[in-house]
Amino acid sequence: MRGFGEIAESLRRATPRVMAGARGAGGSGVVWSAAGLILTNAHVARGPAAQVELWDGRRFNARVTSRDPRRDLAALRIPAEGLHAATPGDSASLRPGELVMAVGNPLGFVGALSTGVVHSLGAIPGMGPQRWIRADLRLAPGNSGGPLANARGEVVGINTAVVNGLAVAAPVSAALEFLRRGPRPSLGATLRPLGSGLLILEVQPGGAAAASSLKPGDILLCTLEELSEALDCAEEVVRLPFLRGSAKRVREVFVRLAARAEAA
Repeated sequence: MRGFGEIAESLRRATPRVMAGARGAGGSGVVWSAAGLILTNAHVARGPAAQVELWDGRRFNARVTSRDPRRDLAALRIPAEGLHAATPGDSASLRPGELVMAVGNPLGFVGALSTGVVHSLGAIPGMGPQRWIRADLRLAPGNSGGPLANARGEVVGINTAVVNGLAVAAPVSAALEFLRRGPRPSLGATLRPLGSGLLILEVQPGGAAAASSLKPGDILLCTLEELSEALDCAEEVVRLPFLRGSAKRVREVFVRLAARAEAA
């Protein structure tokens, strides 16, 4: 049986830095295959390209092949072979109290490791109906996109955020579905829940919201759960009621959800 130090070192070798933007901002990733497939967060890989630095210092230009903002996942490809890949685990079998560990590159510390226990599993208010893993361990900026692993070193989640002091990770089952079926339909907007609906904070260029003439400041008259249900209804066009400005007149917009998936 492998010792804890050996398990941690194996995880470090499968956890690259992912850098995006002019200032090199970014986070972490998970080497998913020896042939150059990297998983990370969609909020880390926002554009069509990034840079990836492996554990041994090698750097590669990466192509972002697929993004799923709703599950906060992204897939990248680098021109490399023979990489040290992570081993996926079974997130469905996780239970509160189990030991987990996170590896990432927080605050400039490459390959930093923290340990804790699973706190709870399930939906989180304000983050839609999907299932998340919450763990009582320390994450910091730069951990995003890195692996959450069980005591055997198997990756059970992709670290995503800190909510109310707890680490939040997308389950590995969601990552496998993302790689198999592509991203779920997305509105292409950053939203904030309000008492009256969902406030649009930002509209992504080229996304469904932008094509439908939705603007920052518009308020969608629905909950996150209702929006998720509409996006997942398998319809090509969905109808959304919204408010604009100080007007109290309810408007409607027809949003076309064109297929944007690209094989990872």
